[in-house]
Amino acid sequence: MRGRTVANLPNIDAAVVEDAKLTGYLLDAGHPKGAAKAKFLVSFGFSVQRPDEVRAAFLEHARQNDVSSVQQTAFGTMYEIDGPLPCPDGREPVVRVVWMQDIGAIAPRLITMVPRTVRTTRSDP
Repeated sequence: MRGRTVANLPNIDAAVVEDAKLTGYLLDAGHPKGAAKAKFLVSFGFSVQRPDEVRAAFLEHARQNDVSSVQQTAFGTMYEIDGPLPCPDGREPVVRVVWMQDIGAIAPRLITMVPRTVRTTRSDP
């Protein structure tokens, strides 16, 4: 079922953002599929040396934005969340973050992030 929405990511307090997903993919400038995402994230102040910063931003993104799409797959339920991502440099680019709640699992896990549109204004302190 695609397109059905829910307010928030289920079990957000148990959500998993693996170090390998961050440092070996989303922040890895040498990764064949993650390099463009790494360049994007670094341009907003994130760093492979500070993976906890991007982890916290993805979790905050999930808390602050509603789920925009839900899809049942053979492996579990996939959730897409669109909205502004809080960044170290104060800007908030709009991104889609994809989470998966595997069959039988309680905690959703981060799958990927895709840039949508960029808001270039800085947020007020």
